[in-house]
Amino acid sequence: MKPIIAINYKAYYPYSFGEHARLIAQESKRIWRETGIEIILIPPYTELKTILGIVKDTDIKVYAQHADPIEPGAHTGYVPLEELKEAGVHGVLINHSEHRMKLADINWLINRARKLGLKTLVCADVPETGAAVAILKPDIVAVEPPELIGTGIPVSKAKPEVITNSVNLIRKVNPEVTILTGAGISKGEDVYAAIKLGTHGVLVASAIVKSSKPYEIIKDMALNAMKAME
Repeated sequence: MKPIIAINYKAYYPYSFGEHARLIAQESKRIWRETGIEIILIPPYTELKTILGIVKDTDIKVYAQHADPIEPGAHTGYVPLEELKEAGVHGVLINHSEHRMKLADINWLINRARKLGLKTLVCADVPETGAAVAILKPDIVAVEPPELIGTGIPVSKAKPEVITNSVNLIRKVNPEVTILTGAGISKGEDVYAAIKLGTHGVLVASAIVKSSKPYEIIKDMALNAMKAME
């Protein structure tokens, strides 16, 4: 299995939008061609069509940052999965620590997404939550201690036991699910450590999105991820 780098654009202004959002996608495309690593881009809704257009001739996947557990209808301001499917995305991020959801709603979205042919990347804050959502059979579980998000202190160094405990608990209930980790991931050695602790890759945000040279950051992470998988 190829290692995964999932890039959450969040909503940093101006980095997550417009010209810089396009630059991240273009540099990701360049690195995909150079390394073949699996890349998932998770931009704001307003950038989805543009990013999809940039990576259309690659294996790079584009996910939405959230979906609401509703059927299409009279729901002003909400985002049903069907809307995202129509936009052409490949999957959806669910239950990020900045947009938490009830377990029942997570379950609803996973099942609905599966019927629509969309992938699901579900976030969890602790190993036990990771195991709970893994039972629901998402495609990917990403464990991110919220207190480390955006700090530049990688979970693989500050709390390596969170990763190892997560991998052990998740594997007991779902041997097939892909496992990522995040929070504080800022350079290649963080990615290397995360994979060596048993994950398939990382969910990363500000280190790439706010960088004036995203190519260098992504490339460093990609090379270290591939090295760790050897």
